[in-house]
Amino acid sequence: MLAGLVEASHLSALEQLPGLIAEHAAHAGLHDVLIYLADLQQDVLRLVTGKGLAAGAGAEPETAELRIDGTLAGRAFQEVRVLAGPGPAPGGEEYPWWVPLLDGTERLGVLRVSARPGNEHAQEDMRHLASISALLLASKRQNSDSYARMVRTRPMNVAAEMQWNLLPAPIFANEDVVIGAALEPAYELGGDAFDYALAGETVHLAVFDAMGHDASAGLTANLAVAACRNHRRQGAGLVEVSMGIEKVLVAEFGAANRFATAVLANLNLRTGVFSWVNRGHHPPVVIRNGRWVTTLHCPPAHPVGLDLDLPVTQCREQLEPGDRVLIYTDGMTEARNRKGEEFGLERFIDFIIRYNADGLPVPETLRRLVRNILKYHDGMLQDDATVLLVEWRGGSQDRLHL
Repeated sequence: MLAGLVEASHLSALEQLPGLIAEHAAHAGLHDVLIYLADLQQDVLRLVTGKGLAAGAGAEPETAELRIDGTLAGRAFQEVRVLAGPGPAPGGEEYPWWVPLLDGTERLGVLRVSARPGNEHAQEDMRHLASISALLLASKRQNSDSYARMVRTRPMNVAAEMQWNLLPAPIFANEDVVIGAALEPAYELGGDAFDYALAGETVHLAVFDAMGHDASAGLTANLAVAACRNHRRQGAGLVEVSMGIEKVLVAEFGAANRFATAVLANLNLRTGVFSWVNRGHHPPVVIRNGRWVTTLHCPPAHPVGLDLDLPVTQCREQLEPGDRVLIYTDGMTEARNRKGEEFGLERFIDFIIRYNADGLPVPETLRRLVRNILKYHDGMLQDDATVLLVEWRGGSQDRLHL
């Protein structure tokens, strides 16, 4: 099944994957295979029809789109585990199953698969099928407008189009570190951006909040991220990287015309030393053993792009295994309800702590955080809201909640 599917996929487009996956799954006794992708805001799961059309084309209306909250398919997605359906599939003796689709640790959606109860290898085969299917979907999505249309529930502005094509995956994990990110409003982004990358024993992290909430702010954030990566990949340290970003912004826009606040950081995966510079941004916070233990204050320099020639200071903090560092933009904490009351930093951190205690995967914790902030703000944010969470495992042997 797997070998044949991989071989057949090399010269296929995304629209052909549903048919190929269903065809080769039958060799392992798996039938009625359907692919559901999560939308950009992870509200619904949308059926991939293979026709490159809008979600649900050629499908029964009741199965074309499933809510993530309140359905068995959504529960499998949220909890990242295989769940069996309530009974045999219509017209047969095979039972339906819902299997998460994971590209690494990024949740793409779920597979709906039917198998006979007596098939003792069915669950293992389903997991293998879901793994290869997710990898194939991820490999095809970069050059597929069909994928982009499928995961969008409404039109997207130009700034958001730029940002989503720039950003890394919203979740990454290995034995040493877990990184998760969330960003709203997904379809009307302005100047927020995050970045991360691994290089040997070091994790590089960055969060930017560019002035404004329009395409120009998006250009500023894009240029800041590109300059950050460029200087970082040439071996520059945090101070030099931040100064390099400023030079690029000033050269492009002029002094003080376009600027961004930022936190740039490195985490040493072997020692747990967290180093950072603050360019006019909110300081990161550390959660340890289910408590907010410290705010990472560091003398802030001016935002990149203002060209004020203030000194840039690099600070360090020794983390303990299991510590979580939160880097966020003001939209996360300053969102106001109808009464003018801010969501607030304490509510923001308490939310992360509470859902971590419930044992939810990191991406599900962040998904629920965004839902809570949007609900608090009546579904409309006036500013971008971004959070980047990094957890240092430090050799911990506890179960990793991805």
